[in-house]
Formats: sequence, C-alpha cells, structure tokens
Amino acid sequence: MINNFFEFLKKRFQARPLPGQSSQFMMAPEPAGQEGSTRRMDAPDEAHVSSVLILIFPNEASQLSLLLTLRSQDINHGGQISLPGGRAESGETPVETALREAREEIGITAEEVETAGNLSDLYVAHSNNRVTPVVGFLDAPPELNINHDEVKEAFTVALDSLLDDENLIIENWTLRDKATYKVPYWDVHQVPLWGATAMILSELLELYREFKAQKT
Repeated sequence: MINNFFEFLKKRFQARPLPGQSSQFMMAPEPAGQEGSTRRMDAPDEAHVSSVLILIFPNEASQLSLLLTLRSQDINHGGQISLPGGRAESGETPVETALREAREEIGITAEEVETAGNLSDLYVAHSNNRVTPVVGFLDAPPELNINHDEVKEAFTVALDSLLDDENLIIENWTLRDKATYKVPYWDVHQVPLWGATAMILSELLELYREFKAQKT
C-alpha cells in the first residue's frame, strides 16, 4: 500500500491543481464573534521561505502513518505539534530545506527518504513564513536521533486516525489577539494537533481520500 500511495501522489502532484486553500481552511481557526480576524492566506513578497517534511511510512500494523514532533518549549511555537522543518538557507530548494531540517531535528538522512512532491504553500502570518510542505516516504518506521534542543518528542499517527470523526474536535479558544475562535483540532496526542500543521495535513488528507476512493 505504501508504494501505491507514493505512486498515486507522484502522479497527482504532476496533474495539479491540488485541493489547495479550500482544504487548508477546513482546519483553520475561525472567529467566533465580531472581534476575531480571518486568517490571511496570501504571502507577502517579504515573507520568509520555509519548508516542512511530511514523512509517510507503514507502522508496525502496516498502516500508512506519518511522523510528528512536539517542539521544545524554548523555541518558536514551543510546546506545539509540528512537522520537521524550518527556514531555507540561501540557494536551497524546498526539498533540500525540508530534508536538511529533518536531519537536524530528528536524524533522518536525505538518502533514506524518497520524495513524491510538494503540497500547496501555506502562509503563517505570525512568523511571516511561506511554508512549502514536502511529502517523503520511507519503507519502514524510521530510526530517530532526536535533537532535544528543538524537539521534545517524536511520535507516529496513522493517516486513518485523522479521518476518524471521533478524533476531530472543535472548541472555542482565546488566541493571541485575545479574540475567541472556533478551533478545530485532532485529538491524537496529549497536545492538540491544530493550527498550521493541521491545515497542511488537511490537504494531504484530501489526497488520501482520493487515493482510498479509487481503490474501492
């Protein structure tokens, strides 16, 4: 199944358009009242260029799974669930950035990963980052060497668990602008999976649904 999904995504990335912002918005916080603001989706020219790696592999039960990290408390977005990644260095492609950051954060080497392509960019206004999600595959669960200066822990989530409605929660939260928002998140860890990471994965799940539909 892992090879079938890899080949499906490679062809799907070449066949664009992708689900894009409409799928990302499905996991975006929405204002619960008049005081909140709608998320900005278009990146300004001066936005920082960043990449993250969505690493997909079969877990011990042969389920398609992905790797997520819990960021260390003393870095940006500390204590939140994220994907390995960060800002590009001069001259890097999105794939090169994602693989370099994955090596630095969790010890995965570029030679281990076969990349299928990129999802749609997502603009994160709080950090002024335009993030390119790169989708990569492994044949087996990875052996990690975690950099605890950046990553508190790494854990695995089956893709099908993100399709389970029981794991999708919507709550009212007061966010950094002191306004109240309806926040969707996946309850798959002791820390909610929400925000930019959830929005990126929401597009991946749309493609995973397409993949599953063609197999039925």
